[in-house]
Amino acid sequence: MPLYFAYGANMDAAAMALRCPASRLVGQGRLNRHRFIVMREGYASVVRDPARTVWGVLWDLALADIPALDRYEGVASGLYSKAALPVTTREGVKRALIYLGRSTAPGMPRPGYLDAVLQAGEAAQLPAAYLREMRGWLRGPA
Repeated sequence: MPLYFAYGANMDAAAMALRCPASRLVGQGRLNRHRFIVMREGYASVVRDPARTVWGVLWDLALADIPALDRYEGVASGLYSKAALPVTTREGVKRALIYLGRSTAPGMPRPGYLDAVLQAGEAAQLPAAYLREMRGWLRGPA
């Protein structure tokens, strides 16, 4: 089963249990040399930034759950694409599946979306400074 790094709505364990019932939460992870953004479509993404880090959670993703996750992420419509990137875990650096927004233009989060992402981040005990940085997107592009 592939490792999957979630940094947005898919950090929410209850939502993932519905979308991907055979997958298992592993714990925290981080994507170095990237930063969190809200793209113009109103959803989370990450972009390269050598000085920043994106925090999130790792899932042991069941192969049977990948089609549902692809649908949720809008892969067929071009909203997100998939990549395998190095993610830092408790056990060291590992390659993980990640969904990258096709748009890199910053935007405003959809109503309620970022609140749900922040709640999931708090539940995952992501660093407080990182959560404050994410909360800044409630005011618009940084």
